[in-house]
Amino acid sequence: MKFIVTSTALLKQVQLLSGVLNSSNTLPILDNFLFEIRNKELTISASDLETSMTTRMAVESKEDALIALPARLLLDTLKNLPEQPLTFTIDQKSLATEITSENGKFKLNGQNGEEFPRMPAMDETRDLNISSDILSRAINKTLFAAGNDDMRPTMSGVFFEIHPDHVRLVATDAHKLVRYSWKGIGGESASFIMPRKPLNLLKGILSSLKTDVRIEYTDQNALFTFDHVTMSCRLIEGKYPSYEAVIPKENPFRLSADRLDLLGSIRRVSIYANKTTHQVRLKMGGSELTVSAEDLDFANEAQERLTCSYAGDDMEIGFNSRFLQDMLSNMDSENINLEMSAPNRAGIITPVEKDHDNEDVLMLVMPVMLNS
Repeated sequence: MKFIVTSTALLKQVQLLSGVLNSSNTLPILDNFLFEIRNKELTISASDLETSMTTRMAVESKEDALIALPARLLLDTLKNLPEQPLTFTIDQKSLATEITSENGKFKLNGQNGEEFPRMPAMDETRDLNISSDILSRAINKTLFAAGNDDMRPTMSGVFFEIHPDHVRLVATDAHKLVRYSWKGIGGESASFIMPRKPLNLLKGILSSLKTDVRIEYTDQNALFTFDHVTMSCRLIEGKYPSYEAVIPKENPFRLSADRLDLLGSIRRVSIYANKTTHQVRLKMGGSELTVSAEDLDFANEAQERLTCSYAGDDMEIGFNSRFLQDMLSNMDSENINLEMSAPNRAGIITPVEKDHDNEDVLMLVMPVMLNS
């Protein structure tokens, strides 16, 4: 059995799927890509049992075929070939596969494709249609705030809330929180928690696409379909924390500052911060903001002053500099607002200017105790 495909076209497809692969799998078959040809269309699949992805492309072939081919070996081969037609010749009995290029031959052992796990059946699904740029933007704005604690699995993903008139994504690790909403898109009210890995895959793929994404979901699984790609994943079980309860409603003190100026200052000053707490101190009064940090163990300290707009009593508050940098880096607006109520309560960061009228972004960061 033979099929012909261009090396660069095939490489592009398997690179899309490569993020699904794990370095160590409980089932040896998962170290492979599944190749399935039907009616001159090649479907390539990768899976780690939790996340599965398929991509489709046209090939030259007179027969149907089903075979699992070693993923890493195939990837490394294709990466090092210039653009050219490749002929895959598969022995249906032994599953030995020969790849013929313009200048050589490469032989690899395939496995029985029937052993490869299939995507879970999706019965009685609910669905949502959303453009790729909105979904990509929502993932980019939230995923960095998700936790990494295996003891709190619900916080390791992103919470999707679907309402009739808007979609909301929330991520938190208990130290920082992001709430992202987009008005004008909605569906039947529902919610689910998406794991980090499939969201990272979507983040990488959707950034270069202009298409619609169809999301189908049940209580256990979600299915994303767009362009020539299908991805399914198992959802995180459990109840998401009541995030609204931790967002302070009354924040009388407001600082407005240039986002990039503040980000640059925090980056420079934090070099001198304690390497355990990463604490930076913000001292606000009038139209001046002082950003400072110190490491008492090594007698290091740094301080910078910025011009700002501040309304409220003079205040000093401490934050983890890494969290502030993450948040400011994931905003687009030229200026930001930092709203506070007390040195021991969370600060709320929001953009002053909106790129999109339908978009609403709120970022929350917990304070750290100031050094006396």
